[in-house]
Amino acid sequence: MHHREIPKLEKTYEIADDGETVQRKAILILEDDVAFAIQLKEACELQGYVVTVVANGAEGLKQIMATDFNIILCDMVMPNFPGDMFYAAVERVRPKLVKRFIFMTGHQGDRKIEEFIRRIRGVMLWKPFPMHVLFEAVEAVNKKNG
Repeated sequence: MHHREIPKLEKTYEIADDGETVQRKAILILEDDVAFAIQLKEACELQGYVVTVVANGAEGLKQIMATDFNIILCDMVMPNFPGDMFYAAVERVRPKLVKRFIFMTGHQGDRKIEEFIRRIRGVMLWKPFPMHVLFEAVEAVNKKNG
């Protein structure tokens, strides 16, 4: 009689070195370019993040009210609810999350965007960016928020 080996199911929650559950790796992505959003989502999931993708700020706010995110990856230019407006809305409803933003834009040299990022001392990634640059920014923001 053969005993078939039963594969062990992987645990969803591993305990990280610092004693916190790895579940703290939750990312909200606001990106209206669907192809790019999928690319970001897949890259983040490969790094072990739990990813929620929305196409606009209104959807993003619903998510913010429902869930605590460690990183908010936010496109600056989205129809009818740009990144700076979304940031201001989050600042009103969940102020502690504003330190978790990483902004993205393809509009390099846009003075309004650059002034906004300077004013809030934000992190900005200029599209197109290699994924390792994204993860360096994610690490830096995670460290800052301990």
